[in-house]
Order: sequence, then structure tokens, then C-alpha cells
Amino acid sequence: MTLRPISEDDIQALVDERLDTARRSEVEAYLAANPDARTRVDRLRTLGRDLRTAFAPIATEPVPAQLNLAHIVEARRRPRLQVSAWQAAAAAILLALGGLGGWGLHGTLAPAGVDALAQEASANFAVYAPDRTRPVELAASDSAELARWFSARLDRKVGVPDLRSADCRLMGGRLVATPHGPAGLLMYDDHRGTRFVVLMRPMAEPGDAPMREHRFGSATGYAWAQDGLGYSLVGAADPAVLHPLANTIRRTTATNT
Repeated sequence: MTLRPISEDDIQALVDERLDTARRSEVEAYLAANPDARTRVDRLRTLGRDLRTAFAPIATEPVPAQLNLAHIVEARRRPRLQVSAWQAAAAAILLALGGLGGWGLHGTLAPAGVDALAQEASANFAVYAPDRTRPVELAASDSAELARWFSARLDRKVGVPDLRSADCRLMGGRLVATPHGPAGLLMYDDHRGTRFVVLMRPMAEPGDAPMREHRFGSATGYAWAQDGLGYSLVGAADPAVLHPLANTIRRTTATNT
């Protein structure tokens, strides 16, 4: 009997624990014979665990009353009232005013500026910092190529901060996607093996933004902007360690631009 080829759907179903026993055995046999595929599955599982951990605080929040299924069903069971013409007109006016108010607030409901940058850096830290297989695309030995790559994709000159004076070595970096376009991600570690990431991307507003602390799960970070380029340092370390490191990055990038 010829086995069905192992597809991407089978790989993803294995990661999601959706395969039946027979198909799972076939996929596991395929992975045992293909180390590269096994490594990719392990990375997908690690990514899933990291994302679940990162968004656990949101997942445990109570469902808003207006979205509760029982509340929705009960509301639909209620008899509909007759609405007069003037009531309909009043409702239309209120709806229009509410829509205008909502549009005026739409930019404030989602993170913006350095707050958005901080969230993006924290999410990328959760994905790549725990990766022991391939945390970076280009190694530290290719730092000049990293700078050229980032500069070309971010459409402005970008340097790679040298943090050896702060007892941190560059591991390498990669280009990542954000809701605001491409960003450069650099990864460092210290003599204890603690990893830090620095995310940089152009900001919507030119100029500078003061440094501010942010927290996301167990990670702490600092985000700021210089000459329209945003930076965010994130690590699972004490703020007393991260803050001086962030200041070193800010001084280093200021001299490189």
C-alpha cells in the first residue's frame, strides 16, 4: 500500500494535535527520516508555546457582556418594539454622531508611536529569543551586511550598535515584519547567556521621542525614537540592567547617524 505524500497541511495538523493515530504515525515516521522537517516542527511548536505564553494575560480576560453568547441569544428572543418615524430619525442621528466619535478615536484605540514599537519588539522577543536553532538570519560576522540590508529595506542609513563596552556581544540579526512595515531585529547576549533584542524601524512622526519603559509578560523593555527612527530594547532582565544598556544603544546610534 502506497502512503499518501506528507503535505504542509499534515505538518501543521501534527503541530496543532489534529491528526488521527494512523496519520500521526505516518507523519512521525516521515519526520524521523527528515531531520530538517523535524527541526521545523520543533520550531513551530516552540513558537506556539511562546505565543500562548505571551498572550495568556489577554486570553484569561473575561468575555465582555455584549459578546456573551447567552446575552446575545436572550436579546434576540425579546420582542421587537414598534419604532415611530421620529424615533428612527433620532436613532439615525445618534448613530451618525457615534460613528463620527468612533472615527475620531480610532487612532487612540490601537497602540501608536513608541507604544506600538514596544509591543512589536516584545512580540518578536517572545518568538526569536528562545530559539536555540536559528535565532538570527545573519550572524555577527556579517554585521556590515546586516547594516546594508536594514538600510536598504528601511530606506535610511541604519547602524549596528557595538555593545561590547556594556559586556554584550552581537549574535546577529534578521529582517522582520510589523504592522508599520519592515523592521530590523538585532540579537545580543551577555556573558551569562541572557538574550536581548533591539528592534528598529522608521516612525510615522519625524523627530525624537523620549525613552519610556514597557513590560510585556516577563520581559522588560525601553523604547524611544531618534531622528524619526524608533528603537526598542527588550530582555527578560532587571530594569537596572536594561536601562543603562538602552542608554548605551542610544548614545551609540546617535554617533552612527
